[in-house]
Formats: sequence, structure tokens, C-alpha cells
Amino acid sequence: MKYNPIISITLLVLAGCRPGKEQLKPDVALPQEFRVPAGQEARLEGGADSLNRTLPSLSSFFNNQTLRALIDSALVNNNDLRSAIKNIELARTTMRQVKLNYLPDIDAQLAVTRNKSARNSFAGLGNEAFIGRLSVNDFNLNLGVNWEIDIWGRVKTQKEEALSVFLQNQEIKKGIQTRLVADIASGYYNLLMLDEQLRIARNSQQLADSTLTIINAQYRVGEASLLAIQQSKAQLDAARQLVPQIEQSIVQQENAVGLLAGQYAKAIIRNPEQEGEFNIDPKSGYDVSLLAARPDVQQAEFNFRAANARAGLAQIAMYPRLTITAQGGLTSFNVANWIAFPGSVFWNAAGGLTQPVFQRRQLKTAYEQAVIEQEKAAIGFKQAVLTGYAEVSSALVANRKLEEQLAIATDRRQSLSEGIGSAKILFKNGEANYLEIIAAQSSYLQSRLDVTLLEREKANAIIELYRALGGGWK
Repeated sequence: MKYNPIISITLLVLAGCRPGKEQLKPDVALPQEFRVPAGQEARLEGGADSLNRTLPSLSSFFNNQTLRALIDSALVNNNDLRSAIKNIELARTTMRQVKLNYLPDIDAQLAVTRNKSARNSFAGLGNEAFIGRLSVNDFNLNLGVNWEIDIWGRVKTQKEEALSVFLQNQEIKKGIQTRLVADIASGYYNLLMLDEQLRIARNSQQLADSTLTIINAQYRVGEASLLAIQQSKAQLDAARQLVPQIEQSIVQQENAVGLLAGQYAKAIIRNPEQEGEFNIDPKSGYDVSLLAARPDVQQAEFNFRAANARAGLAQIAMYPRLTITAQGGLTSFNVANWIAFPGSVFWNAAGGLTQPVFQRRQLKTAYEQAVIEQEKAAIGFKQAVLTGYAEVSSALVANRKLEEQLAIATDRRQSLSEGIGSAKILFKNGEANYLEIIAAQSSYLQSRLDVTLLEREKANAIIELYRALGGGWK
């Protein structure tokens, strides 16, 4: 083969214009462990090897079958989740299309044209001389091929972008699933708390009513004043007012949970008697590597990869493009001879190298903007990791501190319960006045409500820890 210096120089120039390397995932310099309250570090016997590196799946995390049924319904019927699934389907169609970008474009054309030339024109004189008329018909049937040779890895980069967008949408779906499960579980345990508060309110109403009955009896024999009756009646009304307030909250919470589950508003059956509600120990230690399983962290990483690919495509757009075109088929000015071989057969082929020279800085601007978007995606990834670390640390602290608060509140409720019994005896024996019995009953009511609230917050803290650690999605 004869040496061609032009081809050699061209290949050297093209090799020197190779696009830059793919950017690596940003370094986030994670701490070795999650932050927990001072003196309560989650260090287990055996050190780092004893830290949990996996989470139970959704099916094994929730032991409450009633709640599981609500979650299963939501994962099928929730409209936000269904919309996210459609976005995944859209991204999948893009992937299928990009995989075929290596192949050439092929177009088929069938054309019939009629051209009449002026008699005094060269074309008219020629037509009359050769075919005896001014009008010329052209019947054309052909296939055209247009093929861009992928010098710079354009198609590979397009596939990387499409795959990243597809995986990003899958993580968005997981994120919606995680938040959906957490919201439904939180709503369910809020309903359990409201049920318990409703029982407490009705019990307190009965207690206040019995106290009012005693004071009325004392008033009739002159041992109590009208003021005592009025204040006891006010306490009874306050207890009675709690009942419709809680009933309203129950209906509103049921409607909210039903909406999340993709159901019309209706009463939700509860089963609070099941033991071992959660299959997770909030006091255990968890490895920081679990942050990588969080959907938002995965989403941010795939967003960075997609932005990196788009920056590569913007850079490639400034390089030469090598294209090959070809066309072949049958053509004739006479329909009778149209399908005739080889007289009507034609073909042509061409190859060309096109280098953008001046496009009003559009390509360079597009590349600079793509690089900025890539840098923003890197910042977004770091922020997602920071957010995840903070949320897990906060959830660990909440679980420990709420457990302490719940123990104290339970002891206080027990003390006030015993105080109620003592106050009743003293009141009946005339050794305590009505103000003391009313104060004792009010404190006991509030302590019972506080315990139910802390129990709800404790359940929510466990759910939040599970969500913050990634939700257990595979």
C-alpha cells in the first residue's frame, strides 16, 4: 500500500483531539461511624466487624400484618409511585434507541416528478431533440444510507448517559417507595396513638363525671360550694371536648393514609395487639457504608454520571465527524423502462470529514455549561451524603433519647395514677378539697396523653431510622 502523508497527518490530529477522561465519583470523606449521644457510642464488642451492614427487607421489617396490607396496597396503587414507574419506562425506551445508534440510517424513497422546460432554453432544445417533447418525467425508486463512523465514542457516551438516567429514575422510584412506606407506617401508628388517646379521654370523662357526682352530693349537704360544682363541671366539659377533637383527628388521619394507599376514604382496621412490631434494633451500631444504599444518594450518583456523560458529548460535538453516504435504486424518464436492469440502475457513494469551525461559540458554550452542570451534580452528590449522615445520626439520637423520655413519662404516669387513688380516698373522707382532686385528675390525664404521644414518637423514630438507612430496598 502506497504511503499517504495526508491520511497519516489526519489520523495524528484526530488522535490528539481525543476527549477527556471520565470524572471519578466525588470523594466525600465519610466519618468512620455515625454520631450518637456522648457516652452512648454505638461501639459493639468486636469493633467495626460487629456493625450492621445490611437492613431487613420490607417484608421482614414490619411484623404488623394490618400495616403490611396497607403498604402493599400503596406500592401498587399510589399515583406518585405509578408516575415514577412511567418515567422508568420512558428512560428504558431511550436506552433501547441509543443501543442502535451504531447502525446507519436507511431511508426508502419513491418519487415521481414532471418537469417542463422552455422551448427556447438549452434544456428545451435538448428534450425536443432527444425525446421529442418539452415535458420530462422522472420515476425514481431508491434506498439511501447515512452512516456516521463513531470515532470519538459518541455512541458509547450516549449509552452511558441513557443508562445513568434509567438507573437514576429507578432510584427515584425507590425514594418514593421509601417515603411512602414511612408515611403510611407513621400514619398507622398515629392512628394507634389517637385510638389510645380516645380511650383515655373517655375514661377521664367518666372520672370527671364521678367527681362531679360526689361534689353535687356534698353540695346538697352543705359540704361543698357552688364554685366547686362549677369548676368540676368545667373539668368534665374539657374532658368531653377532647372526644370529638380526637374523633375528628382519627377520621382525617384515616383519610390521609387511605390517600397514600391509593384508596377512597374509609375506616382503617387496626391491630395493635401484635408483638414485636419492628425487626430492627435502634440501639445497634450501623456501618456508615449503609448510606450508599439510600435512594437519594444513589440517585445523586447516577445524576453525576449522566452529567459527566453529557459533558463528554458536548466536548465530542466540537470534534470532526466522519460520515459515509450512499444511494442506489432504479430511475427512468419512461415508466415502461422504470423496472429495467441494468439500464435503470444507479448508485452513488461518498465519504466526508466535517469539522465545526465557527458556530458563534455555541458548541464551546454548550460544553462549558455541561461542565458546570457536572460540577453542580458533584455538589449535589456530596450534599445527599451529608444529608443522609445527618438524618441517620439524628434518628439514632432520637431513638435513644425518646426511650429515656418514655421511661420517665411512664414512671410519672404510674406515680400520678397512685396519687389519683389516694386523692379519691382523701376527698371522700373530707381530707382533700375539690381543687386538689381536680388538679390530680388533670395531671393524670395529661401524663397518660404524654405517654401515648411518646410511644408514637418512639415508633416514628424507628421508622425514620429505617428510612434514613435506605429502606432496605435491593
